[in-house]
Amino acid sequence: MGKKLFAIFSVLFIFSFVQTAVLADGEPIMLGVTIDDPEQNFPSYPKTPIVPPSVSLDDHTLYFATPCDGCTLNIVDGNGVVVYTIVIPTGTTSLVLPATLSGEYGLQIISGIYLFFGTIDLP
Repeated sequence: MGKKLFAIFSVLFIFSFVQTAVLADGEPIMLGVTIDDPEQNFPSYPKTPIVPPSVSLDDHTLYFATPCDGCTLNIVDGNGVVVYTIVIPTGTTSLVLPATLSGEYGLQIISGIYLFFGTIDLP
């Protein structure tokens, strides 16, 4: 049993490095995850870990190594105001953010009940 568990964790560990290596374009963005609206009555929380999408940033371009089809992407300023929003089209592998945005922003990707969040710094 112990060897099987070790093998499973080893494969998952290696997969996380492979997934990061796929992000050849730009700097990887570390994303956290939370429930988008915890006040809603859900049958239960997931029994497996939720894997955030693999996203990287180069200048004003976001690159998606994992699909985010139909997810809502929000860019949020320091006051919590959404300054840019878009529903990510099917098959999108990259998305150019408006050049008028510069500085530090919050990045939100909403997929169903899950809110993935991180910070980006735009030149």
